[in-house]
Amino acid sequence: MVFVVAAQRVWGDENKDFVCNTRQPGCTTICYDHIFPISHIRLWALQLIFITCPSLMVMAHVKYREGKDAKYVELHHGSHLYANPGKKRGGLWWTYLLSLVFKAGFDVAFLYILYRIYDGYDLPKLSKCSLEPCPNTVDCFISRPTEKKIFMLFMVVSSAVCIFMCLCEMVYLIGKRISKLVRIRQENQRLLFADQHELTNMAPPRSQYRKTDPTLSDSQMSLNRREKIREGGISTTL
Repeated sequence: MVFVVAAQRVWGDENKDFVCNTRQPGCTTICYDHIFPISHIRLWALQLIFITCPSLMVMAHVKYREGKDAKYVELHHGSHLYANPGKKRGGLWWTYLLSLVFKAGFDVAFLYILYRIYDGYDLPKLSKCSLEPCPNTVDCFISRPTEKKIFMLFMVVSSAVCIFMCLCEMVYLIGKRISKLVRIRQENQRLLFADQHELTNMAPPRSQYRKTDPTLSDSQMSLNRREKIREGGISTTL
């Protein structure tokens, strides 16, 4: 909205009102091309297109999940595959995270391009040009330089704020995902400990088990039983 309303009016006259103090044919055009190799308004339009693409990627993924859920409902008689197709879970979580990475990356890239092309974020009122076919070093002027500089700084600050917000949202998403995984792991460990404790309580005491030598034969084991019975009978008689 800011780009459509303000940028067209502020930067629409940049080529027409760019003048140099010479009448040499072609000098003004060459100097303008040297000072403004890429138009600000076209660079911002390209930036807007690139930043919009990741959001379209997320929307396409949501539409895909909605279509998949609709087919699943038809095949399974009303049972849904996704409780909420637009909720950021599973693959959609990764798609949304990648969209934030792309948005922040595009903003950083365009800020760097703008800085490299114009040697900073300043817009001088007077520019010197000595390129051919200019007869000598000429002075060139742009219209409304202060207004254009303020608008350019506004766009730079807006891009920086968008980068910061994308980074904050990425940190929030990753932190929330990690906390959820930690909570699930703790819950699984708690359930595992409860199951082990329940099995321990259900097991009979060790005193109920008789220790036997696994190397003894059946005849030796029966002989030992008879001796124990005989000893029990003698002790009863006594």
